[in-house]
Parts: sequence; structure tokens; C-alpha cells
Amino acid sequence: MNARLVTEGVTIRGEARHRPAFEWLARVGLVARGVSYGIIGVLALKLAVGSGGKTTDQEGALKTIAHQSFGKALLIAMAIGLACYAAWRLLRAAIGHGTEQEDSTLDRISGVSAGIGYAALAFTAVKIVAGAGGGSSSPKQTAGGVLDWPAGRVIVAVVGAILIGEAVYEAYKGVSRKFLEDSKTEEMSPAVKRGFTAIGVFGHLARTVVFGLIGYGVIKAAIDYDPSNAIGLDGALSKLANYSYGPFLLGVVAAGFIGFALYSIADARYRRV
Repeated sequence: MNARLVTEGVTIRGEARHRPAFEWLARVGLVARGVSYGIIGVLALKLAVGSGGKTTDQEGALKTIAHQSFGKALLIAMAIGLACYAAWRLLRAAIGHGTEQEDSTLDRISGVSAGIGYAALAFTAVKIVAGAGGGSSSPKQTAGGVLDWPAGRVIVAVVGAILIGEAVYEAYKGVSRKFLEDSKTEEMSPAVKRGFTAIGVFGHLARTVVFGLIGYGVIKAAIDYDPSNAIGLDGALSKLANYSYGPFLLGVVAAGFIGFALYSIADARYRRV
């Protein structure tokens, strides 16, 4: 009986990894992720060069889409794309592999985290379409609430450490070009591979800077017992603008986000899903 259940489980897992729908979830989702990063990067770059931009996060990017011509239709498309990305990450985390790769435990944990985050973002897009607004709490509000819990400072510090760890991992993927292992580089021409590698490295390093700033702020909030130190993506970009050579630094990171957007969209074509 047990052997039969194991065999059936393997069959179900095998069928899931070969379903065309699984591949489409990934590719549509990667495009949606790229679009959101592209909008954030363009707005931040406009601010850096003094042409009226602003810093924002992924929810802000969705609200920017809503204000464009045909914004509602575009936002519905983004909600679908983000939901697809979330479903792909969560499903892959559950079964432990894709159509062409096996996943490590770290990959599966990362998949759960990303899946939950993008599912929440897709829900936010639906709320904006429905006219209810985003309504999500700010990092300061969230940190302030958690700091008052028993062991709240420890919890907040651990979250900050995880974000710092994510920043380090993004740097490792960028510098070592490990991200190329997830893409079908053998199908690329030499010129495409060079361009794909360049925007991938640039994009991952830009994410390193932002994740590092966010993680540092969260840890500082725990140490100082001051939730005002906790910042999100928009806060991290704003912080860059206040440093020496701030507009230059913000411009470089903004360009990196645009690079990551292009990488995500290109990866929708070449990703080993």
C-alpha cells in the first residue's frame, strides 16, 4: 500500500513538471516582475537626473500603472502576471523541482518567501483595480507593532539579518554569475549572452545595495528600539539620494533596477523552469 502511494506521488510530481501550464506560469510571471522593477527604476532615475521622478516600491509601481491610459486593463494584466509568478514559485517550492532542474532546500525556502510576497502584491493590484487602494502597512508600522511583542526586538533583528543575508546572496549571484545556471545560455548567441550577462550582473548588484540598506535599517530599528529606522524599497532609494554624491548613487542603482527588469523579461524567454 505504501509503495503504491509513493509511486502515485512520484507520478503526480512528474506530471506537474511537464505540464505546459507550469512553464507559462513562470514566463508570464517573470515578465510581470520585470515590468514592476522597470517602473521603479525609471521613476528613480528621473529623480536622480532632476526630471520630476520619485522613489517608490512595487506597490507604488502598480499605482503608477493605474494612472496611465488604459491603466485598469494594464493593472489587471499585471495582477494576473504577478499571481502567475507567485503560483509558480509556491508550486515549485512544494514539489521541489521545475521542468528542467531540481531545487535545493534553500531554493525552496526562497520560493515560499517570494511566492507569498508576490501573491500579496497581486492581491494589492486587484484592490487598486477595485478602487480600494493598496492599504498595506508601512515598514515603520510593521516594525513598531512587532517591537512591542515578547522578544519583538529579537524577531525584528532576525528579519534584518535575513535581508542582509539576501543582499549577500544577491552579490554572490551577481559577481559569480551564478544566475546564469538558471538560464538556457546554450540557446543564446554570443552577443545575446554577453548582453544578458551584463544586465544580470548589474541588476543583481543593484538589488544587493537596496536589500542591504533595508536590512541595516531593520536591524537598527531593533537595536535602537525605534521603528522609524525601518525602511522599505522606496525608503532605501531615498536614503541613497541623501548620501554624498546621492544623485549619482541613486542613478546607478536606478539604472541597475532597469537592468534587472530587462534581465527578468529576457529570462522569461531563456529561464530553465
